[in-house]
Amino acid sequence: MLFIVAIGILTVCLSCIMIVRPNAWSAGIITFSQKSYFHWFEVCSRAIAGVGFVVTRNVTLYPTFVLYMGVLLISVSIGLLLIGEARHRQFAIWSADLFKSVFRPCGVASLVFGLWLIYIVVAPHAN
Repeated sequence: MLFIVAIGILTVCLSCIMIVRPNAWSAGIITFSQKSYFHWFEVCSRAIAGVGFVVTRNVTLYPTFVLYMGVLLISVSIGLLLIGEARHRQFAIWSADLFKSVFRPCGVASLVFGLWLIYIVVAPHAN
């Protein structure tokens, strides 16, 4: 339960940065992609989040949807392993520049998603 709420809160916080400072978000992606631990952090964090969603899905209003989100995150983690560190780094830099103009609307959608994640965990336990 707390795992999904924590992911929701993290999503809300990161979304606020995307909304308020999309250029800083883009620059942050580029800076982070240059760190030596970038690739492995991205792979491991997605795998951990995916497993966390799969394991805790039954405490939500939509366990099947949360299961699919977990499987998707695990799949992305595997995909990142397959494409390798160099291509992953290139993609991060390319996308940070290309998608700069849509970070703000994506941040709004992500904010709503983060709040929804919190809701689907808290709502069943509100009684």
